[in-house]
Amino acid sequence: MADLQGIADALIKGDRNTVVELTKKALDEGTPPGDLLNNGLVAGMSVVGERFKNNEVYVPEVLIAARAMRGGMAVLEPHLKASGIEPIGKVVLGTVKGDLHDIGKNLVGMMLQGAGLQVIDVGVDVPADKFIEKVKESGAKVLALSALLTTTMPQMPEVIKAVKGAKLGVKTMVGGAPVTQAYADEIGADGYAPDAASAADMALELIKG
Repeated sequence: MADLQGIADALIKGDRNTVVELTKKALDEGTPPGDLLNNGLVAGMSVVGERFKNNEVYVPEVLIAARAMRGGMAVLEPHLKASGIEPIGKVVLGTVKGDLHDIGKNLVGMMLQGAGLQVIDVGVDVPADKFIEKVKESGAKVLALSALLTTTMPQMPEVIKAVKGAKLGVKTMVGGAPVTQAYADEIGADGYAPDAASAADMALELIKG
C-alpha cells in the first residue's frame, strides 16, 4: 500500500529526498499517478498553503516545500502524461511591463502548481502582446498579473484591455503588494488575491467558474 500520507508529510516538512523516494516507490507498487498527485503532492502543498495563509509558516518554508514538490513532480510527470491525466487547467503568469520583481510571482507559481494547475511563467517586465501570445499558444483559462510597484500598476488595466480586445475568453486575476480588491474591481479584473495561497484558490475558482 503506497504511503501517500507519508509523501504529503515529507512535502510539508520540505524533505525533498523522501518525497522523491516515496513517489518512486509508490509508482513501482502500481499506485495510479492521479492518486499520487492529488492525495500525496497536492494534499501536502495545500496544507502548506493553508499554514502560509494563517501566518503559521513563512516564505522560506514555502520555498523548501515547493522544492520538495518539484522533486516529486519530476518523477511523476512522465507517468501522468502516459496515463493521459491533464492538469486541472493552465494559468499564464507574469509580472507586468516595467516591473522586475519576481519573488511574489514565483511563490504564486508554486502555489498554483501545488493546486494541480499547469503554470506558464512568462517572467518579468512582460508587455501586453507577450501575455496575449502566451494565452493563445497555451489555451490557458486564466491570466495572472503581478505588480510590486505603484508605478507599474497602471500596466495592469492596459493588459486587461488588450486581452478583452483580443477576445480570448481568458479570465484575468491580479495581485502584488500595492494591489487591492478595490483596484482589481476598478480595472475590470475577474479576480484578486492578497497572497500566494489565496491566488491558487482564486485561480481554481475562475477555472471552475
